[in-house]
Amino acid sequence: METRQRTVVKAVLWNLIGLATMGGVGLLATGSVALGGGIALINTVLGLICYVLYERLWQRIGWGRDR
Repeated sequence: METRQRTVVKAVLWNLIGLATMGGVGLLATGSVALGGGIALINTVLGLICYVLYERLWQRIGWGRDR
């Protein structure tokens, strides 16, 4: 089982990678740094929240674990 702090750090690091990726995709798709960055930022915030909740939920499920 991992701590909440570890889950949050993993989520933040993963979402920083996603922010950079989505920023590039948003820029290519829209041609606008502001619009592409806004899309990337919204995606990152929502993704961070969903990832933390998802990880914490799976911490409560014992299925598939070696004991």
